[in-house]
Amino acid sequence: MSQIYIGYEFTVTPLQPGTEILIAELGYAGFESFVETEEGVTAYIQKDEWNEAILEEIQILSSEEFAITHTFSEIEQVNWNAEWEKNFDSIEVDGTCIVRAPFHPESDVKYEIVIEPKMSFGTGHHETTFMMIQHVLENDFEGKTVLDMGCGTAVLAILAEMRGASKLDAIDIDPWCFENSEENVARNNCKNITVGLGDAALLKGNQYDIVIANINRNILLNDMAMYRSCLTEGGSLYLSGFYKEDLPIITDCCNKLGFTFVDNKEKNNWIAAKFVI
Repeated sequence: MSQIYIGYEFTVTPLQPGTEILIAELGYAGFESFVETEEGVTAYIQKDEWNEAILEEIQILSSEEFAITHTFSEIEQVNWNAEWEKNFDSIEVDGTCIVRAPFHPESDVKYEIVIEPKMSFGTGHHETTFMMIQHVLENDFEGKTVLDMGCGTAVLAILAEMRGASKLDAIDIDPWCFENSEENVARNNCKNITVGLGDAALLKGNQYDIVIANINRNILLNDMAMYRSCLTEGGSLYLSGFYKEDLPIITDCCNKLGFTFVDNKEKNNWIAAKFVI
């Protein structure tokens, strides 16, 4: 039986950073897929997950800084691959790494990652994924054990293995992300990545040299103690999925657990920070 979706067409002014903020907030509310348009974004949510008050918690809709209008309608099964092929461009990061879809031509770069994005977050288009890719490119992963928490497409775990990581766990709470990550791990011929379905409870008893978590502020704060418990002494923690104004509270939480702030990247008010223990 085909899955029925509710599709929202949003018009956003100014387009950026309004569209990025809107996508992030809609993702927290349960929307599964986004296609950016010239006027804003089209967002999809399964009808079973939808309710008439779904947009009440979307804060940007009541912001005076943005003018956002929308329409919505019920949609039968969406051909996600066709949607992505129309709108998904390859992403190049610092001339060293390219994230592309299978229908894009091959590229002559050091690290080429092929992602079938479907409805999963983590293609490199979003600022947080882009900056986390930069962190992985700039830091030493050779021989390291790595956790990619909230892995989405598993793009960060895949790159970490390409950078020499010896054993990796890629975990996401979303069944679609879990399936998509398994597909992408196989597509990129990765041998050292284990994909897991679940939340931070899966981490109990595990140990890693590096933890990568690109999720959102509230989940990061809630799970930070678990990240600490599974990090080896001298380990590194990379966090993203939050805004510049959230960095102090993230840093304070980390400091209380014994982490030391190293540095951060910033792109369109999004932050990707590095801490060490």
